Amino acid sequence: MRTLSDIVLNQRPLTMAPAACVRDACKRMQEHRAGSVLVTDERGQLVGIFTGRDAVNRVLAAGRNPDTTALADVMTPKPATMTPEKSAIEALRLMWDGGFRHIPVVDCGKLVGVVSRGDFKGTERDRLDEERDLWEHMR
Repeated sequence: MRTLSDIVLNQRPLTMAPAACVRDACKRMQEHRAGSVLVTDERGQLVGIFTGRDAVNRVLAAGRNPDTTALADVMTPKPATMTPEKSAIEALRLMWDGGFRHIPVVDCGKLVGVVSRGDFKGTERDRLDEERDLWEHMR
């Protein structure tokens, strides 16, 4: 079973400051082919996450101006995180249970990457499906 460190090895996560505007974040996400921006403070500490889904639901659908809306106003603050030694299936479980698609990976307070549902292989997804089916039958 893969660990999150296997997935984020040599990854350079896309980070931006809380004051950055949504349009700039979306442009950078497009350039980096990323589904999220990790929002960090001046010390590089993770303070939030902003995703493509946030852009749609919290900005566009809400009628906010992406040029004047700061990430701090529409990000998910204090997102769930995992450490690099956690397994891929543990990350998938957390995503499923939490209803989200991205998990920042943090090691001793240092941001090392981010995993998303698309990073996981079919066998890992199949195992999660098997576990969910088993739990459903146990109810």
